[in-house]
Amino acid sequence: MSDPSLILADEPAPFVRRLTLNRPEKRNALSNAMRGELFAALEAADRDPEVRVIILRGAGPCFSSGYDLAGVGALPFHTAGGQGQWARHVVEGCFRMWDMAKPIIAQVHGWCLAGGSELAVACDLVYVAEDAKIGYPAVRTMSPPDNQYHAWIVGMRAAMELMLTGDAFDGLEAVRLGFANRAFKADDLEGEVLAMAQRIAKVDPELAQLNKRLVHRQMEAMGMRAGIRAGTDLHALGWHTPASRTYMAELRQGVTQALNTRDSAFGDYRTGDKAGG
Repeated sequence: MSDPSLILADEPAPFVRRLTLNRPEKRNALSNAMRGELFAALEAADRDPEVRVIILRGAGPCFSSGYDLAGVGALPFHTAGGQGQWARHVVEGCFRMWDMAKPIIAQVHGWCLAGGSELAVACDLVYVAEDAKIGYPAVRTMSPPDNQYHAWIVGMRAAMELMLTGDAFDGLEAVRLGFANRAFKADDLEGEVLAMAQRIAKVDPELAQLNKRLVHRQMEAMGMRAGIRAGTDLHALGWHTPASRTYMAELRQGVTQALNTRDSAFGDYRTGDKAGG
């Protein structure tokens, strides 16, 4: 049985449900046990007539460092097996969040990497700390992203640079690129997010549901959902490259050393302090 404290829930204001990823000692690495509890909590909030807005945040020093490379565990809901299963599963989770009735707000501070960035993108609004760090370093050694949102969210040129380098960007750049709505000083982030949630909660929930849906419908009409689904096949191909196979063998020998090897040439992420980055 999974630890029930992996996701904390509270109601900081009328009609607002706040969910907190609660593995601070693991930088909120996304195990499937955590993901299962998160989807259950999101769906419970979506069914609750007393909830109009959902906030998603991370406990401790960051939003989420990404998927738990030390052991993700069994999938929390069924996705057809075969090549590309994991990426299809991630994308289906994103679509579940997009298709919920209630608006979901991501409150992002600290690291927001790989799967953590995919979780933030699955939310309807994203507010970040100015000093947050968002990136997808796995493209350096493992595979293309599970959820290939980048071109849709930040545009072709920025997406190309991010995919070819695996570099991270801060909260101010996240706003400039269109990844986030607004950036705030870290100490002000929680209050500003809660104020926005309360503002949204003033709108009739049935109308808010339609207003949320209309934005997604326009993106779908432009091909966003089909494009992201198609990207799961490219993700699957990535695992068959010699570079990915070599790196995964190293990863099985030790996660920390493999990550250090990945990033040391770039002088960033966990090697940044050593390199003066």
